[in-house]
Amino acid sequence: MIHDVSAAAADAVVLEITDTSFTAGGAESSSPPPVSVSVSDLASLDPLPFPSISVRADRSRLIDSSSYFRALLGGSFSESGRAHVQIGCNLEAAVQVLLYLFDPSGNFTITHDSFLPLMEGGLFLAVENLLTECERWFRTMSSQSSSLLVPLDFIIEIWYFAQEYGITYVQDILPGYLAQNFVQVISRRSFVKMPYDLLCLTIGCSHLTVDSERQLCKAILCWISETESLRHHKNLLPNSVDSQLCLLSKVRISLLPLEFTAGTKRNWAEFGNKAERTILNLLKDNLQTILDAIADGDLESYRIRITEYSKKIVLSGCPQITTEFLYISVLPTNLDATFKRIESSCAQLDYRDFILYNELEKAVKTSSFGNVHTVDISKCPNFEDLLYLLRTCPWINEIDMTIDTSIIAPRHSVISSRFEERGVMKPKLTRFYVQNPSCDSTTNSDFSNISKLILEGRNDITDVDLLKISVLKNSLCYINIKKCTLLTDDGISKLLFKCTKIHSVVLSYTSFGNQSIQTLCTPNSTDSEDESSHVMAFRLQEMHLDGCKGIDYAAMSQLMSNMDIVNYLCLRETSLADGSLCNFVGSSLEYLDISETVVSILSLAPVIRRNSNLKCLKAAGCRNLLFEHGEVDLMTGNTYGDFLQEITNTCCLEDVEMGWAFCPIQVTTLIPSFSKVRKMTIGLGTTLAENILYALPDICPFLESLILRFQMISDRVVRNLLGSSTNLQVLCLHSCLGSLTSFSFEAKTPALRILRLEWVTPWMTNNDLAVLIQNCNLVELSLSGCKLLDSSSQELISSGWPNLTCLHLEECGQITLDGVSSILNCKALEDVLLRHTGKGIGRTIITDAIRELPLLRKLALDLCDASEEGYDSPNNPEGKMIRTVRMSRCKSVRSCFELHREGSSKPVHKETIVLEWSSRQLSTTIVKERV
Repeated sequence: MIHDVSAAAADAVVLEITDTSFTAGGAESSSPPPVSVSVSDLASLDPLPFPSISVRADRSRLIDSSSYFRALLGGSFSESGRAHVQIGCNLEAAVQVLLYLFDPSGNFTITHDSFLPLMEGGLFLAVENLLTECERWFRTMSSQSSSLLVPLDFIIEIWYFAQEYGITYVQDILPGYLAQNFVQVISRRSFVKMPYDLLCLTIGCSHLTVDSERQLCKAILCWISETESLRHHKNLLPNSVDSQLCLLSKVRISLLPLEFTAGTKRNWAEFGNKAERTILNLLKDNLQTILDAIADGDLESYRIRITEYSKKIVLSGCPQITTEFLYISVLPTNLDATFKRIESSCAQLDYRDFILYNELEKAVKTSSFGNVHTVDISKCPNFEDLLYLLRTCPWINEIDMTIDTSIIAPRHSVISSRFEERGVMKPKLTRFYVQNPSCDSTTNSDFSNISKLILEGRNDITDVDLLKISVLKNSLCYINIKKCTLLTDDGISKLLFKCTKIHSVVLSYTSFGNQSIQTLCTPNSTDSEDESSHVMAFRLQEMHLDGCKGIDYAAMSQLMSNMDIVNYLCLRETSLADGSLCNFVGSSLEYLDISETVVSILSLAPVIRRNSNLKCLKAAGCRNLLFEHGEVDLMTGNTYGDFLQEITNTCCLEDVEMGWAFCPIQVTTLIPSFSKVRKMTIGLGTTLAENILYALPDICPFLESLILRFQMISDRVVRNLLGSSTNLQVLCLHSCLGSLTSFSFEAKTPALRILRLEWVTPWMTNNDLAVLIQNCNLVELSLSGCKLLDSSSQELISSGWPNLTCLHLEECGQITLDGVSSILNCKALEDVLLRHTGKGIGRTIITDAIRELPLLRKLALDLCDASEEGYDSPNNPEGKMIRTVRMSRCKSVRSCFELHREGSSKPVHKETIVLEWSSRQLSTTIVKERV
């Protein structure tokens, strides 16, 4: 309880406090007298009476605690002897100070809400102890972990206050605090309100912590865009051009992904062009560029941002950052002698020589990734020695090494295959492997903390490598080996037998089969878990088996009967049938994919009914979903509508893929159960009526992705989708019927990033392309059947969408009649498909594309588009991103219905030559179809 002695004390004083904001606005003489209360009553006043309040307080306490009151009440002022004193100040601030002064318990706490009033009141009333307490609280607050980041609005307000009143410790601390927690700062809505000078100091701080340089650059560009209109307000942007240059100069453009820099050219041409040139030059000879920077003392702009607060490093999509680049960029700055030795080694020997690595190895021991937990180097082919470098990461627990997966599936008919080794593994790599993979002791393992390992697409990984990975048996919980095609069921089962802590597995399109299922479903003698979870399958939380063809009916049934707590289950394109799915008794599913299987509602409906938390249901291509058979009458009301009602009554879906058995559908059925849907795919077997398609923006207000196949669409529907679905990022229209015109795409769609118009817009012209460019900023574009396009379309596409990463053009008129020069100007392209687009593609297209497009990973061509009857085979693209080249061959077949018409023959695809590169070999496969 607040101590109040004012009533008994002879020297009590009444403080009449009037808020200065009211006084400044002019007070009327008829205003009522202020409310009179004791100090002890202040804490219970909510809200405070405005604009004045009278407070009875102890004169001696005020004089002892405040220099202001000491001068006012104990000095030579006329007020010193009065029992009633008038004060004009911030009313809330003054009340907060009085609460602090008259709190006998000493438990008065400072909060984000009270800090500024206390500071303002403490400064005005000169309460030294309070100001000291405020400073102590502020310093403690700024030393807390990032998870406790205070509201950004509060920080901005403090900054302005500190500037106005000259509070230096706030100005000294805030930039470092924000730099340390920058990832959280830029995620706040108030980030764009940050003052220019505070932002400058923050991003220039040595403690600046970001996951990647892209994250920093994107934040700066966003800030500049949002604050441009506030140029003259509160020093946010004192000079537009100068401030932009100052902020952007802090970005280390050599560390940006090329795809990102290409995208910035759309709105930031000068910056984007400079960054793109820098990265392209770095790709030509990155090591020499860095060594030159060392010689010039300019290494800082090439350093990866790693601080003691860094927990995540993202280098995905940065082919210019090689192992050598990474080694040198993380070295300490005081290594002049070491650098001279390194430079000497490089001058005399090839930069990949063992001696250079020995020098780097000695130097890098003084460097450390400190608290880094996650490293993302997906889509980066040039990190041959990264494992050694990661030995300086004592806490790393997640590594993502994803690369592209093979496009040749088991269903393809292979005519022939040929393999060519890409050279002997370099000796320097061998020292980074575990020497004895069968060793059970992992006490001294360099990577003993790794819990999540993503190796998706690594078709050079073998069973022997899995044995080496099994040394992580005490930590590994999640593994992704999707499309690691060299792995066998035996190798996978041995990994699962050793690493019993694994609870999440992505095994899609591998040889996972019956033997591995036996391992999952058989008690393991080395497993020390309690008896209730005696088999590994019981503890699985996530399992992806899509495309695993080596599982028979009995094994699938056994697996289903042992998975009780699984949350994510993908069984697409497997042998799953009713008998197996009926054995599944789990009730924790959030994600279920049974597409392209033979299950029916007999087994699926009970699963849906039990799993009310289901957020994702993918059931496209299930032709037997409503198959009539002897046991189907066990379900009540077996009709189309009832089946959909079963779903909508049980689940609130966010991701749905529908095919057979999901129609007819009524709008009332979808509301409100589809109100949270973000991704929707409608395929063959389901037809959504026009009124439903038109109402989708209202039914699914958060819709981000919409894929429609074989649906009836119209201008009205598409225009409404693009104009009303403000979150829509992906739109794919494939083989849809209807009467679309250019009017469909005249709506502004700023969020749209991926657009696939396949066999739906035969009328598209260059003018229509220009309209699309104005209305959306795409990163992926796929056009099929647009026969009115010509060679001018290339320039429109490349200049309008410089950040395209994927470009698919098929049966698109004569786009490549004059070659592909403009396409090669899209430096961010990763995936290019050109088929039947004009007989003008030169012989050197493959080598030209690999040279000009540093991020290119996939290239698909038709030989009938070649201007010289074929394409040259590429040289060994070592160090490049390229993974797959496809060349389809056609032959002309005359239509039997038009035997007598000249030119009635049409091309039919005969076969495809597939070149695939891995770290070990080049495989050349001829497939008896178009892939």
